[in-house]
Order: sequence, then structure tokens, then C-alpha cells
Amino acid sequence: MSKQFDVIVIGAGPGGYIAAIRAAQLGMQVACIDEWKNDQGGPAPGGTCTNVGCIPSKALLQSSEYFEHANKHFADHGITAKDVKVDVAKMIGRKDTIVRQTNEGILYLFKKNKVSFFHGTGAFSRAVEGGYEITVNGAASETLVGKQIIVATGSSARALPGVDFDEQAILSNDGALALGAVPKTLGVIGSGVIGLEMGSVWRRLGAEVTVLEGLPTFLGAVDEQIAKEAKKAFDKQGLKIELGVKIGEVKKGKKGVSVAYTNGKGEAASLEVEKLIVSIGRVPNTRGLNGEAVGLKLDERGAVVVDAQCRTSLPGVWAVGDVVRGPMLAHKAEEEGVAVAERIAGQHGHVNFDTIPWVIYTSPEIAWVGRTEQQLKEQGVKYRAGTFPFMANGRARALGDTTGMVKFLADAETDEILGVHMVGPSVSELIAEAVVAMEFKASSEDIARICHAHPSLAEATKEAALAVDKRTLNF
Repeated sequence: MSKQFDVIVIGAGPGGYIAAIRAAQLGMQVACIDEWKNDQGGPAPGGTCTNVGCIPSKALLQSSEYFEHANKHFADHGITAKDVKVDVAKMIGRKDTIVRQTNEGILYLFKKNKVSFFHGTGAFSRAVEGGYEITVNGAASETLVGKQIIVATGSSARALPGVDFDEQAILSNDGALALGAVPKTLGVIGSGVIGLEMGSVWRRLGAEVTVLEGLPTFLGAVDEQIAKEAKKAFDKQGLKIELGVKIGEVKKGKKGVSVAYTNGKGEAASLEVEKLIVSIGRVPNTRGLNGEAVGLKLDERGAVVVDAQCRTSLPGVWAVGDVVRGPMLAHKAEEEGVAVAERIAGQHGHVNFDTIPWVIYTSPEIAWVGRTEQQLKEQGVKYRAGTFPFMANGRARALGDTTGMVKFLADAETDEILGVHMVGPSVSELIAEAVVAMEFKASSEDIARICHAHPSLAEATKEAALAVDKRTLNF
């Protein structure tokens, strides 16, 4: 006999596990299905983010940053560190421990909130009276029936046409997070978030890194002034970035990988590297979902088609996160997961796409929310801009990291904040103030009038807001 649930969530990544927990909090009987396995074959919920994405990459970024500080920056503080070495195996082991702790934490949260967890792949079987039958294929097959279904199956790395990932020489984010040694040379195709973060990790540890980007501009989605500042910092660090390239043949040999390409000047060129990371975007995971069995509508990319409320073409079926339209961000998936659970319960879930923050965890970090200056110009919006450099911030000087700036964009007439853009130390944390301000329709004057602790990096946010009215106090 089938097990009956009010809500069945397919996928336990950030969107899925959060949706399951919120639905359970709202009094529903909830099941969550996920196929990720750890090294022992046990369940590893958390999706790409926890297992081969956000969490492990931040662990390695932190380790590699410590290594670079010890080698290059401790001397500025009067600290002598000789013969500093890196144990890659131990570093990867620490990363794996953090991942495992996060997996276990999610399983604990399921138990705490009385969410029934099923380890395996979930697929639609058929529509039944009052809901849908879902088949779980795992160590033991199960048949579940849910009144409401939430699809949260995430995304996978996009491969170059004709060049499959082997995770040994040609790497996705998965392989890039599990290298057993520092390669002497590393190529990265794509200068997006994953490419820059992984390139930064292995450059700090000693690899010679070359990034090949097809677009003629660096970080085209980022405010142009901020992107230029970031590029200047990466160039200084020795991260080689080539723009406007066209990738040709990629060959794998005994010594590594060769990439033939045309550079930004239209000249033929080639790159020989030990390892190659391909980070050219991600594709929705809908294969194996068997949506055709119930008539689930997909778009040309294979993403589940949803409306503004995350409703699919089928009554009682919802979809969230990377498997639907919108930015492929873990926190966007979480917010959609909460909103859908609340909508199922008859509440009014809320997701504001205009105030979703973006972060790149390189050094310097890059973070932004709202519209860029180039977008405002294209849209004909009259605005005022204000910037403040970390060079003039006392806490940044004490940290020894004065790279970058904070930039405010505000409506010229109403002073409402339209966008905040940052590059510099800890801006992944500083951006939250801007998100709150924009969610509450604050003006730049509101931020300028709020008392910020001294000395703190957050003072740069206040000063940038003051700069909109051309009245900075410390620059």
C-alpha cells in the first residue's frame, strides 16, 4: 500500500529541504526524497550546494586564503612564518568533514521536524485521485502518494559540446573541489562565480591559473565600475584572465589538456594545462523525473515551466530553485521553498527577485543587489551615485585589506536606493544591510543617518550613502 503525504518534495538541496521543513512546521505530513550519497553510500542531503558547491568551495577558499596570508602577508604584521607548506589531502579532508557535518545537520532537522526522508531518486508515476503517485528508486523501492508535489531537483554543470567531464583532467565544480595535489598549471573556461572561486583557490596554493572567457567584458552582470576594480585586483594577484575568446578543440593527453582558441584580437592561440575546469553555466536536472507521465511542461532548456508563484502546468505541482527560471542561487531556492510551503498552507509566501543578493567569494569579495549603473542608463532612469573606497576605512587598514569600494545608486528625485555594489573585504556580509534597506524602500539618506559602529567595515556603507549627496566625512 502506498504511503500517503500532504506534501512530497523531490530533492533535498537548499530549496527542497527548506520547503520540506517549512511545510512540516505548518502542520503538514511531509516526505522528502533525495539521491545524493556519501562515500559510504549513505544519504547526503543538501544538494549541489552542500556536497559540491557553496559549502565545500567556501571551506577551500578559507584554507587557501590562510595559506596565502601566511606566505605573503604575515610579515606585514611582524609575524615570521618560514617554510609554510600545504597538505592538500588534509585540506580536502577538512572540507569533506564540513560537508558531512552539514549533511548530518539536515538529517537531524528532518527528524526534529518529523519530515519522512527517503533515500533514492524520485519520479512521477501517475496522477491519482487527489494527488500524484511518486516512485522512489533506492536501496528499497517505495511508492508514495502526495496531495501536493514540490519539484526541487536542482541543476548540473554544463559541459562543453563534445567534451565530457572525467573529473580527472577535465573538471566540473565537483572535480575542482577534490584535486589530490596542486596542479602546476590550471585552465578555467568561464569567468563566472565558480570559475573565479575555484581559480582563486588553486592560484593561492601555487598553481599558474589562466581563465578563458568568451564574453568581451569581465563580469558583465556586475556593475562596470566594480568589475573593473575586481579585475585590477585579480591581475595584480597573478590570475591571468583572457576575454573575448572563442574555444576551439579541447584535447586530453598524457600530460594534461590542450585548448585551442581564438583570442580577443582574433589570433589563433593555445593553452597547455595539467587540469582544466569548465564552468560555462548549469542546466536544470529534469532527466529521470518522468514528468511526461503526468504532462509536466518543460521549456527548451529542460527547466520546469512555472508562473510567478512557482506553480507548474499541473494542479498541485510546484517547482523551485535551479530547476526553474531565475538566478541559480541557493538562497533564491530557499526563499522559493519557504514561499511555496506557505502558499500550500493558504498563506502569502513572498519572494522579491529585485532584492536577491549576489556574492562572489573571491578575494576581494564581490557583492551586489539591485540594478547596476549600466542598467539604469539603458532604462533611462535618472539617478545619483556615491562611492567610498575601503582605502579610507580605518578597519580595512587595520585588517591590511583596503582593496575595493562600496557604491550606492539612488533615484535622483526620490532618493530611493536602486542598487548597492561592493568589492572588498567581507562584503558578502555587508551586502545584507543593503538588502534590508531596499526591501523596506529606504533612501540613501536613511542609511547615511543610521549610526554605524566605529571602527567597522560597515562604515564604508554609511559613507557611500553619504557620497550620494556629496558629503562624505572621511574621504
